[in-house]
Amino acid sequence: MTEQRPPLPPFSEETAITKVRLAEDAWNSRDPARVALAYTPDSLWRNRDTFLQGRPAIVAFLTAKWKREQDYRLIKELWAFQENRIAVRFAYEWRDQAGQWFRSYGNENWEFDEHGLMRRRIASINDAPIAEAGRRFHWPQGRRPDDYESLSAFGF
Repeated sequence: MTEQRPPLPPFSEETAITKVRLAEDAWNSRDPARVALAYTPDSLWRNRDTFLQGRPAIVAFLTAKWKREQDYRLIKELWAFQENRIAVRFAYEWRDQAGQWFRSYGNENWEFDEHGLMRRRIASINDAPIAEAGRRFHWPQGRRPDDYESLSAFGF
C-alpha cells in the first residue's frame, strides 16, 4: 500500500495553505523522523549549499540542524501554488550554543508526487543576527498557536 499525505495535488488555495501549515507544524515539532515522513523515500533536497537525497539523509541533516539551532520557532506562509507545486516563504528564530539569536529568512519550492509526498525541496536561506530583545516568535516550543500572528503580520 502506498503512503498518502493529504492534502493531495492538484492543490487549491485552501489545500495549499493546509499543506504549508502541516509542514510548519511538523518542523516546529523538531522531530526529524516525523518531518522525514512527509517526503518520498528518495526525496531530493537542496538546503542552502547542501544537497541531500532520501529520508535517512533528511533525518541526519535535521538532527544536526536542531542540535545546532536551539529554541527553534518557524512560521511558513504560502507564496504561490500550481498543480503539484507549492512555493513558500518563511522565517525562523533560533539561538546558537553561545546564546546569539538569529532570524533566518528564506523561500522554498516544493514538488509533490500524486500521493502528497514531497519529492523535491529547494530552499534558499539567509541568517541575520538579532538581539534577544528583537525576537518576535515567543510561543511555547512546538506548534505555533492558531491565533499567533502570521509572517506577513510581522512584515517579514
